[in-house]
Amino acid sequence: MTERRSQSTHEPDDNFQRDLHPDVGSEQTDERLTTAYDQKNLQQRLPGLSAEDLKQISILTEGTRLDQGATYLDLYASPPHEFKAMGGMTAGEHNMYVPKSETDYQLWNRLIGVANPERTGEADEADEV
Repeated sequence: MTERRSQSTHEPDDNFQRDLHPDVGSEQTDERLTTAYDQKNLQQRLPGLSAEDLKQISILTEGTRLDQGATYLDLYASPPHEFKAMGGMTAGEHNMYVPKSETDYQLWNRLIGVANPERTGEADEADEV
């Protein structure tokens, strides 16, 4: 009997697959994050935050891919501004991107300049009664 082998007429293009799945095979761990506490220049730019607050602010390291559609804050910008990432964006040398998904909402509100104490966790609980 003759063995029949099915041969695909379309060979997958490795570059095409890499474009569709850029993070396959890469290990993205917490190495892609540092904290504002570790960045001495940020300690000076954020004088109203305690050392504990700074330790809770995750900063993407240079070369880390941003998640498309996710919200970030660039602390390096003057003034810092919130933005949504587009496809293919990465953290550069002159960026201090804070991912909203990694940040406590009250701390995030303080970072973006919300002044309402109830939204920043600074309201006196006795006043809320």
